[in-house]
Amino acid sequence: MPRSKPLVDAGGEVREINAADLQSFRPAAEALPASLRLKVGVRGAQKAPVKERITIRLSPDVVQRFRATGDGWQTRVDAALQDWLKTHKPAKVGR
Repeated sequence: MPRSKPLVDAGGEVREINAADLQSFRPAAEALPASLRLKVGVRGAQKAPVKERITIRLSPDVVQRFRATGDGWQTRVDAALQDWLKTHKPAKVGR
């Protein structure tokens, strides 16, 4: 099989990939070394306790104020609710 042109030029710019290039590509499972194949697509151990993914509707001002605090704002919402639960008991609402 003839060697294809390099995907980057001498200046480091990526050239346009054509159909012949795509034909020469191999699956990652074949192209990667075994040590790296073990790590691809593997998530690390889950931290305990595991949180539950839900959908919740909050007031825009609440969301804006927490988002303004930067990354990790959802964790801070969780902490605020945990703190609230220390002194309050959620009321059941009948439908």
